[in-house]
Amino acid sequence: IGLTLSFFSSHTNFALNPQTTEPTYPTVVPAPDFDPNKDAARIDTAIKTKGVDEQTIIDVLTKRTYSQRKDIAFEYERRTKKEMIPALKSALSGSLETVILGLMKSPAQYDASEIRGSIKGLGTDEETLIEMLCSRSNAELVEIRRVYKEMFKKDLEKDVADDTSGNFAKLLLALVKTKRADPSSVVDYEKIDADARALYDAGVKIKGTDVATWISILSERSVPHLLKVFDRYKSYSPYDMQESVRKEVKGDLEKSFLTLVQCIENKQLYFANRLNEAMKSKGAKEKVVTRIMVSRCEVDLMKIRSEFKAHFGQSLHKTISEHTKGDYQRVLLSLCGGDD
Repeated sequence: IGLTLSFFSSHTNFALNPQTTEPTYPTVVPAPDFDPNKDAARIDTAIKTKGVDEQTIIDVLTKRTYSQRKDIAFEYERRTKKEMIPALKSALSGSLETVILGLMKSPAQYDASEIRGSIKGLGTDEETLIEMLCSRSNAELVEIRRVYKEMFKKDLEKDVADDTSGNFAKLLLALVKTKRADPSSVVDYEKIDADARALYDAGVKIKGTDVATWISILSERSVPHLLKVFDRYKSYSPYDMQESVRKEVKGDLEKSFLTLVQCIENKQLYFANRLNEAMKSKGAKEKVVTRIMVSRCEVDLMKIRSEFKAHFGQSLHKTISEHTKGDYQRVLLSLCGGDD
């Protein structure tokens, strides 16, 4: 890890996330010499301009953190006697509106809204639900659960249970229960070996799969522990953990286990892959691109960028330029924060 850390701390944006004490690698960092009053005036003028000055709105809001945007909204309301979010909503439209309104939510509010959107109404958007629940850290999920209840007066666990079934539901609910252990400074080699053995005995070794064992190990152990378990697993199984998932389970359960394993192994590479697929697929999956750019810009987008470049040989910046256009392209490039 020393190596990666020294590499990323050279991007001055290396910071510790207060909730999780996990390092963060944001592309959106607090604006220096921040003046919320001045920013509120700029937004007000931009909204009132004939034809709306989208560029100023993009420039201001993508270069401020969520807590700074909150201060701007407060000053805007003081100055205009109107709320800023509805004003932005009526001034903007399309993909730009979606991104800007997303930025006006805290990361947990945004995630909670995306989860709620994936389960309410007709049919479930399993793909979104899997991404949201299998890629978020324990600390993030604790906060999402709290905010979900605050925003929707509903219980996340109950909503997920009502909307999914079978082992797929059991896995998602195990994650929502946030029982994952915190990383420990003690490396327990016996437990690493026992877990690796149990994963093998519950899957590749037998006919069928003892899914309950997989769920409990993958949802309750710490990430550093699981990384060692996956390594040890290879001395029992002829297939690595991802290959084992593909062989053992199918459908939504396969997708969720795969997402979980990929995020444990390298979460930023998982997001880089999602972005690449979404931009290059027929009928570019704009929703996915928007969601990752908005939800990760204050968390780990800088690291997603470097994984993207390393993996696809082209910068995320260039890929966004090639696959998007107009205001949507401008707002995404501004969140991306630079070319690699």
